[in-house]
Amino acid sequence: MAPSATGVVKRHRPHEKFDKKRDSKKHKHVQKALVSNPSIENPDSPEEDSIETESEAMVYREPTQYQNLLASLGSSNKVVADMNKRRQRQEEGKSDTEEDEDDEDEDEEENSGSEDLSSIDGEDDMIQGEDQETLGGLTEDTQENNDNQSEEEDPDDYETDEDHELSTNGQSYASSSISAFSEHLNHKLSSEEVETLPKGKWKFKWESPAFDMPNCRWKGTRENFLDGIQSDATYGLKPKLYNHWLQLYKKSGGKEFDSSKRRKFFSICNSYLDILHSNKKPFYSSGSDEDSSAMDAYLMHSLNHIFKTRDLVKKNESKIAKHRETSEEEILSDDGFLDQGFTRPKVLILLPLRSIAFRVVKRLIHLTPESQRVNVEHLDRFNDEFGCEEGTDDGDGEKNTSKNGNAITQKSSKPSDWQALFGASNNDDEFMLGIKHTRKSIRLYGDFYSSDIIIASPLKLHMAIGQAEENKERDVDYLSSIEVLVIDHADIISMQNWSFLATVVDYLNRLPSKQHGTNVMRIRPLYLDGHARFYRQSIILSSYLTPEMNSLFNRQCLNYKGKMKLACEYKGVLEKVLLPVRQIYERFDADSITHVDDARLEYFTKKIFPKIRDSVQGGVLIFIHSYFEFVRLRNFLNTQNTSFCLLGDYAKNADISRARERFFVGSRKIMLYTERAYFYKRYKIRGIKNLIFYSLPERKEFYPEIMNMLEEGSHEMMSTALFSRFDMLQLERIVGSASAKRMITSEKNMFAFC
Repeated sequence: MAPSATGVVKRHRPHEKFDKKRDSKKHKHVQKALVSNPSIENPDSPEEDSIETESEAMVYREPTQYQNLLASLGSSNKVVADMNKRRQRQEEGKSDTEEDEDDEDEDEEENSGSEDLSSIDGEDDMIQGEDQETLGGLTEDTQENNDNQSEEEDPDDYETDEDHELSTNGQSYASSSISAFSEHLNHKLSSEEVETLPKGKWKFKWESPAFDMPNCRWKGTRENFLDGIQSDATYGLKPKLYNHWLQLYKKSGGKEFDSSKRRKFFSICNSYLDILHSNKKPFYSSGSDEDSSAMDAYLMHSLNHIFKTRDLVKKNESKIAKHRETSEEEILSDDGFLDQGFTRPKVLILLPLRSIAFRVVKRLIHLTPESQRVNVEHLDRFNDEFGCEEGTDDGDGEKNTSKNGNAITQKSSKPSDWQALFGASNNDDEFMLGIKHTRKSIRLYGDFYSSDIIIASPLKLHMAIGQAEENKERDVDYLSSIEVLVIDHADIISMQNWSFLATVVDYLNRLPSKQHGTNVMRIRPLYLDGHARFYRQSIILSSYLTPEMNSLFNRQCLNYKGKMKLACEYKGVLEKVLLPVRQIYERFDADSITHVDDARLEYFTKKIFPKIRDSVQGGVLIFIHSYFEFVRLRNFLNTQNTSFCLLGDYAKNADISRARERFFVGSRKIMLYTERAYFYKRYKIRGIKNLIFYSLPERKEFYPEIMNMLEEGSHEMMSTALFSRFDMLQLERIVGSASAKRMITSEKNMFAFC
């Protein structure tokens, strides 16, 4: 039921102190608009006569998502409508006098008998007292969405950048480092940045040696800050996090935390640049603690980010509660209260296997200060679902359980890295977990919309996206406000299905399909304007680099802060080939990367296959990197009526056993073996006399392992590898960077290694 005209009260007049504050803010908004206007960036421009002239120029601009949303909400809420008008006046640079005149005109229209100014529900604008109730309700709703569902928090626990301005030796960098969080999110994108960032064109301007990696160097698109990252007392960490991390480091026997790898990599993460670390030493190759430095760094960065987000929201909640006598309109007109996204989750960590997720979550809990993890909810359930089941082992041996329950250890023929990844039972790739941090507890298996961190596999999120596309009742809006994306063990993900990962990243930071309880008056403009992807930090970690990783990093990681990535030199792995095999490398030409697959197949069919067809010798193993190449080569061999067998990605165990036996006894002349099949199965093939690398493996250690499968003692054994200039990344990891550069640029197209 709509209220009567006499029940509508004129818009509340602001207090004098808010008038002064508003005047100051308007002046600042005008100055910012002038600075960001491309037409006046050049002070020598003849078109600019004065600031006043420019500020009065009327230029039509396309309404932003933010403006459209406020306008639509304004039709049903007077407070939102007034807020929208005020923002428009600030952009136009109008004075308070002009605003007051417009207000009087609007008030006259209100008093003329219009009864449509109330909200659709007829409850929001009846009297001023109800505005005060709306403010109280706003505070309660926001608390429910952000942290206060089950616990009361002490305002003294809030720690913001302003509360902890630390410095060392009077240097100003300490303040800059501590405020990296707010500095990053408070940045206003210029029109030039909005236009150029989606193009994904980056120019790396500097190089610097990488710590503890003598064969690598960091490259960056912005200024080199690596020399100044030690000038901050806590390196940008909240003091509680810093002290706890330092204690853990010392208890583990670490020394000189300031110069440690984990601390230095955290400082790189805290720069909020996009990061591509492609030389991470994985735990499954060199011991269980080998990658703890990088993992510790990005986990501490994630905790630091969500705790600072919570502190900012809680501090603003406290301010709102102290000004209940002031109208909601006046309080929320302050840009300092724009502190939220569409949904709560701010950190997304993508991992390939459940066993790796188990390690990451356990470490995340351990890195949380004890006072903030007094209770870890659903920990037993997590251990049951993500931990190793009884009767399995992740070491070098396989552990089975006898009838009386005793564990029987059997020696496995699988290499140690396979045992670490797949030897246990928790090695599936379909999982997703929400983690919520409150003041004194950690809640595992939280609702995704009330979680701070989401840890998931690309497969599980890809399935959720597919379900949301098919069923409109479902959605993945919890991905809309991700501010820190971590993709760990990207090399393993590349052995799964990289397109799943690309799809997930593409779905990040989209406008949500539904409202999820967040107050629109508190949402940062960067979200409403559709610019959240330009603020998202992406951290990709891998033990090697692939073209797909490069493409994702360059085209889908568009952080306005810029990029950092590793560039490494390799010695190669040819010395690990134990057999005296003459290794021939043949280069084929391809005009572009889009034509390289066709050029490779054409070269094989014309140069390599005729030799195999005309030879009576069997035992030809063709090693293939991708499943796409495998299918094309299989189809070609079918057209040639060739005797061959398959060991592909989706082959069943019975078919694999049959193919291995037929190849060994010689009833099948050729075997096709994919890198992914070898990664997951690690079957040793007997009877290989002629080895052909149709495409080089991504994992450099696979090359000598496959080469050493050649039948020792056979005078006919030989090896041939095909490559093009687009295979530089794989080639340099195998033959070494120096040799690879020579092979790519040489006029010759055939090379031999003995």
